[in-house]
Amino acid sequence: MPYDPTIYLGSAAHYRCGRPAYSPDLEAVLARETGLDGRGRLLDAGCGPGILAVRLAHLFEQVVGLDPDPEMLAEGGRAAAAKGISNIRWVKGLAEDLPAAAPGPYRLVTFGQSFHWTDEQPVAETVYDMLEPGGALALIAHTVSGRPRPASPGAPPIPHEEIKALVEKYVGSTRRAGQGTAAPRTHRFEDVLALTRFGVPQQTFVPGLPDLLRDSASVLSGYFSMTYSAPHLFGDRVDDFAEEVLALLADRSPEGVFWDWPGDTEVVIARKPG
Repeated sequence: MPYDPTIYLGSAAHYRCGRPAYSPDLEAVLARETGLDGRGRLLDAGCGPGILAVRLAHLFEQVVGLDPDPEMLAEGGRAAAAKGISNIRWVKGLAEDLPAAAPGPYRLVTFGQSFHWTDEQPVAETVYDMLEPGGALALIAHTVSGRPRPASPGAPPIPHEEIKALVEKYVGSTRRAGQGTAAPRTHRFEDVLALTRFGVPQQTFVPGLPDLLRDSASVLSGYFSMTYSAPHLFGDRVDDFAEEVLALLADRSPEGVFWDWPGDTEVVIARKPG
């Protein structure tokens, strides 16, 4: 579907503090599975505010963060500067603009919870051509379904169902995405990649954070970072929504601390022959 520039309007400032981190073992798993050793180039496509680009920058000589949202790229630049990282180049563009937007070759191309926004099969074929021999494509996401749920560390869980009911109260029951709606996903990434020159990919689960604690502001930012509850969708009632969410959270946890279980980190790796 055509890119909608409003899909994350107002979300960039909330993304980094509102989205739970991937597994702390992610770098080690990627390095082991794809042979990373500090050389070569990384392309982080649909990079948002540089969550993966910043985390993985030390594993490469050069990194390119590609995203169509200039506010996301600006946030990524600020995060990299704060950590003293200077080997990332930020490029405004869509995955469908490849290879022209960010020519290869690359040792690794990542999509962190962003591949589903692309024209998947053609984009995967383009990425295949942009990889150096032996290079890999990695699709990375949080996965809760089917993963063993750890015991709570003691703090109350985030009342997601009640917050989602508040979202519906303000923006309606149809799941929004920018100026349109988000179609339900009916296929797996593995099935898409199996139809490309990559062939059947490898699926790996990396243990998530079992004792992740978040404060009320982070929980609210998490919702503002989602396409279906991005700030612009609430119009002039955005402050009213925020007040209701914070009041709900204060009622559920007077200390303002919540347990979050975002699931394990799923990594789908497709390789180009070396």
